[in-house]
Amino acid sequence: MSASDALIEVRNLRTWFPSRSGAFGQHTEWIKAVDDVSFSVRRGETFGLVGESGCGKTTLGRSILRLERPRSGQVMFQGVDVLALPPRELKQARRSLQAIFQDPLGSLDPRMTVRQLVGEGLFVQGVARDERDGRVAELIDVVGLRREHLERYPHEFSGGQRQRIGIARALATRPQFVVADEPVSALDLSVQSQVLNLLKDLQRDFGLTYLFIAHDLSVVECVSDRVGVMYLGRLVELADAETLYADPRMPYTQALLSAIPGSEQATGRKRIILRGDVPSALHPPSGCPFRTQCWMAQDVCARERPPLREVRLGHLAACHFAEETQYSRN
Repeated sequence: MSASDALIEVRNLRTWFPSRSGAFGQHTEWIKAVDDVSFSVRRGETFGLVGESGCGKTTLGRSILRLERPRSGQVMFQGVDVLALPPRELKQARRSLQAIFQDPLGSLDPRMTVRQLVGEGLFVQGVARDERDGRVAELIDVVGLRREHLERYPHEFSGGQRQRIGIARALATRPQFVVADEPVSALDLSVQSQVLNLLKDLQRDFGLTYLFIAHDLSVVECVSDRVGVMYLGRLVELADAETLYADPRMPYTQALLSAIPGSEQATGRKRIILRGDVPSALHPPSGCPFRTQCWMAQDVCARERPPLREVRLGHLAACHFAEETQYSRN
């Protein structure tokens, strides 16, 4: 992929959180929530990001938007490092970088009306009231709500309606890139499909680029062009969605896919039960962080951490034996 194709380029991003301080206040231990992650998101695509709870995917999304302050690395947006922008320029850049949050109720101020919630970003950006009100009314129509809802409060809506309000708020400043952090995980199944279809329609109509974060791999498969898999703060596999779901090369990815309900009947692949517990991000294992749960682990896995490397065109995996880990039908 050429640089001109990428809207967002994440380069060697690290977001660490202090866990323990020494006698003089210096940090002696760190939780490496995001540890040396690099990838690009192409203009107009949906890049899915999956992994178990605690793997760092939400922290990664928040770090890209600078809602968390990374320890090091770069987030390049249209050739500019978002992490290096001074406050005034960052405020301007945030017109183009927005988020849809997992909890539609928790992310909405209960004391504000829908008109105020959706228009808040425009108010912060200094947009005049008449223009702001017109844009808010337009967005309410676009996300499938009625204009009579504008003077109501979040508690007066269902979960699906609240998420539509959150989507309208994210689109208010006409962004190019949206981090959708578990946008349907708190919704009923019937409502999930409605919101997913809405997100697809909005992407087509407004030319949006999504980073779609989720733990439900079946949801990610139906919305994503490419998919990245995270484990313990690192990206361990990346490929286009069709390739990754048909031929995963990282054992962890294989285990995740085998856990999708109905996958054994649909694909003939046996369910993979991982041994042990997920290691701590504070004290990860030496070498490959997945080796303590991996059925293919050998001595080299304890000595050397495998790099994320290309195992075939456009398909990257962080495994010493990626060429050998065929996810065969049994």
